[in-house]
Amino acid sequence: MTEVSAVVDDTLFAQLDPPVLAGSDCAECAVVAFPAVTRCPGCAGTSVSRVALPQRGTVWTWTEQAFAPKPPFRVPDSGFQPFVVAYVDLGVVLVESRVTSPVRIGDEVELRLLDLGDCTTFAFEKVAG
Repeated sequence: MTEVSAVVDDTLFAQLDPPVLAGSDCAECAVVAFPAVTRCPGCAGTSVSRVALPQRGTVWTWTEQAFAPKPPFRVPDSGFQPFVVAYVDLGVVLVESRVTSPVRIGDEVELRLLDLGDCTTFAFEKVAG
């Protein structure tokens, strides 16, 4: 694996090589959440366990982030560049994420690490073919 700069939040990942996001699954009502939580957002139960989420999903919807987000986002020295943000349907949960390639609703995407210079986070990329 290529050297990864500091991860923006270790709790987002089940593992980094290959990248896999970590969610939580409620034993009481079967709600899956991302990021992982200790109390279920569906039933408020505490019988939740950490689970690895699928690496591939489908673009549910997307938009272009045309202005700099609020802190802790840091505008790079080169200036803000718009980027795509999507809801990715992983089958068990929708994940909001940056997308590093042009996409359309219904496109299949796969999880990737995204190096932001001073830290690494996650993003999705359209599956070729």
